[in-house]
Order: sequence, then C-alpha cells, then structure tokens
Amino acid sequence: MFKNLNNQTKGIVCIILAAIGFSLMTFFVRLSGDLPTMQKAFFRNAFALIIAIGTMIVKRDRFEIKKSFAPDIFFRCLFGTTGLIANFYAIDKLVLADSNMLNKLSPFYAIVLSIPLLKEKPSKFDITATIIAFIGALFIIRPTGSNMELVPSLVGLYGGFGAGCAYVFVRRATKKGAKTPVIVICFSLFSCLLTFPFMITHFVPMSALQWLILVLAGLSAALGQFSITTAYKYAPAKKLSVFDYTQVIFATLWGFLFFREIPTMWSFIGYAIIIGVAFVRWEKARRGKD
Repeated sequence: MFKNLNNQTKGIVCIILAAIGFSLMTFFVRLSGDLPTMQKAFFRNAFALIIAIGTMIVKRDRFEIKKSFAPDIFFRCLFGTTGLIANFYAIDKLVLADSNMLNKLSPFYAIVLSIPLLKEKPSKFDITATIIAFIGALFIIRPTGSNMELVPSLVGLYGGFGAGCAYVFVRRATKKGAKTPVIVICFSLFSCLLTFPFMITHFVPMSALQWLILVLAGLSAALGQFSITTAYKYAPAKKLSVFDYTQVIFATLWGFLFFREIPTMWSFIGYAIIIGVAFVRWEKARRGKD
C-alpha cells in the first residue's frame, strides 16, 4: 500500500510517524518517574548511539571527520546536547504539550541563526513570522511573578534554541560533506560523555520497569529520527514542515490520557498562534512564494 503512494504523501506519512515517535519519547521520559534529568538524557542517547553505530556497520559506511566540518559538528553536539537536557528538564516540570511546543520553536530560531552562520538573508515575511511565533510562546510561558512554571518554561525555551542551533550547524556540516550517520554518532557519543559524570555522581537505582521505559524512550527517539530523515528524502521541507507540529497534538493526547493534564486556555492560544504561523509559512513556501 505504501508503495502506491506518491512521494509527497509518503513524506507526510513519515513525518507524522516521526511526530508520534518524538511525542512518545517525551511521554516515556516523563513516565520513567523521579529520575535525574542527566540520567534520563544519558540512557536516551546511549541507546541512540548503539542504533546509530549498528546502522553504520550494516550500511558499511566509513566514519570520517574532516577538519573542514569538525567545528560545525562540535557546535551541533554542544547545542544539541544542552538543548536536549533543557527539553528533558522541561518535560518533567511542565504540561507535556507545553514542553513539546516550546521545543517546536526551533525552526524559528533557525531562521534567525541562519543569518550569521549560513549567510542566508530571511525575507521580511520570515522575520515577521518569527516575531509572531515568539508572541505565541509568551502565552505558554506567561512571564509573571506568580507563574510557578516560569523557570522550567524558560529552560524549555532554551531547549528549542539549542535544537535550532543544532539544525543550522547540521546544515553547515552537511554542506561541507559530513555524512548523516557520522553526525548522529558524534552527537550521541558527545551527549553520553557530557552527561555520564553527572549521572554517576547523582545516580538513582532504577527498577526493571524504569529500565524498560527508558529503552522504549530510546526506541521512540530512533523511530522519530529515522522517520524524519526518510520523510525529507521523499519531499522538501517546505511541503512537510507543518505536519511536524502534529507532535504537539499527540503529546496533548498522551498527557491527557495518562497524566490527566489539560493545558491552560493561554497555552491553547499560544499553540494556535505558533501552529498558525507555521501553517502560513508552509502554505507560502508550498506555492513557491517564499
């Protein structure tokens, strides 16, 4: 049945699978319980590292890092790891849908960062869209002195920034010849090395169920990573990017079904603004007006 679909439809199916995978990852991270953030991040990346190395061995790809793109890979690892840790912290402290949406601001950060890093000049529309998206984020963060979730929200906001930085450096590295498996392995290894000392010094013994849940978090992340990579092989980002926001819908569903979480009215307004801006950007790009 999948073979009978056109490439754009295949891409949409794959990116929705990626959204399910990443939303399940955040769900399992929360479900694993009261474990240190660094411990959760270590095991999530350890499983991703095993899968990435296994994939490279099966495909018989060569692991090679050239001086031309080594700095780009380093900064991809640095911002990607710190962004991931921030996202995991936010997942434990915020409504699941809120933490997912703050992380989904990454494309808008990427637009801003592409100016100095990629020498790409965004259109006036992109700049306007980015400003409106951040206004939407303020409805989720609600920066008032009485908001007890302000700090986790700001940490979650940095999670999106780290992811946006990582995307830009991935693009810079791939333009210089870096292969995707090499970037994935470097990121996973860097994350494990960075989080390992913190995990050891604050290690909390885990039950068999918690081990299983973290394995499922790693597998869900792998599903998301491989699905999103496959999606962009079938169709360009301008035709698919808006469907990535279905992750927030799935996260809202998991949060309600398993944690009885209901986002506030202000959060829903923020979701509508950010997804609305993403949809307009997608439609504009799809029609070739971007």
